[in-house]
Amino acid sequence: MTYKVPTVLTIAGSDCSGGAGIQADLKTIAAHKLYGMSVICALTAQNTMKVASIQDASAEIVAQQMDCVFSDIYPDAVKIGMVSNSEIIETIAYKLAFHGPRNIVLDPVMISSTGSRLITEEAQQVLIDRLLPMADIVTPNIPEAEVFSGMAIRNRDDMVKAASIIAARISQVKREGGSYWGHVTILLKGGHLDDEASDLIYSYVDEEGVGKTVETTWVSMERIDNPNTHGTGCTLSSAIACNLALGAEEVDAIRKAKEYLTGAIGAGLYLGHGSGPLDHMYQYR
Repeated sequence: MTYKVPTVLTIAGSDCSGGAGIQADLKTIAAHKLYGMSVICALTAQNTMKVASIQDASAEIVAQQMDCVFSDIYPDAVKIGMVSNSEIIETIAYKLAFHGPRNIVLDPVMISSTGSRLITEEAQQVLIDRLLPMADIVTPNIPEAEVFSGMAIRNRDDMVKAASIIAARISQVKREGGSYWGHVTILLKGGHLDDEASDLIYSYVDEEGVGKTVETTWVSMERIDNPNTHGTGCTLSSAIACNLALGAEEVDAIRKAKEYLTGAIGAGLYLGHGSGPLDHMYQYR
């Protein structure tokens, strides 16, 4: 007897402490009972307290990893996490365009939970110009959305305005590249706001002959008092990719991923001396 399961590819950096990056992604994919694959873009020496060093992979080995994956076990969804230099970003964008996967989730990782910068300013702009327009769902937190939108975000109204600016810029880049199809969904995570635990789902379509349409949805979950949140962004974006691979529509995929993340935080795992990791396998304990 043989069988197949949906497959998810994570393109990101490695976290030797196991709480974030590739390791968190693969744990999340396994928890959803799917088959996970990885393209490693960087090695990091880090733990729950700090990022000690980052060593980028070469663009050539990133390209070869992607070709090997896509030519054999084609992914049903792709999650992109930490990509720290412009050459790697260009390579990923080229290979995604060549292989043409669906269900691309981009977590624009810029700053680690311990406060370390994970991407150069030059690469940050290339990320905006090359990878954001290729994503189906982009999952910035408040600080990342402030960078992308160029405005301060202090409340729900600011979140909607920032999301509209980001979506319009993505659509503009697509049009400049010769495509008028401007669909993108932005999940703007509100966890950094003092009085909010709600996330904004901002779905934007700018299509020739149809015009612009916008749908906004707020997703609120219980705010859990747990300082151990290492790898939450990685985990959430991977869970979204898993649900897309399982056939869920975008809003439903995000809701289910949020429920999974809430459970992984609420399980109360306590490891390490800093902001500890989540319990990705909490459902099976």
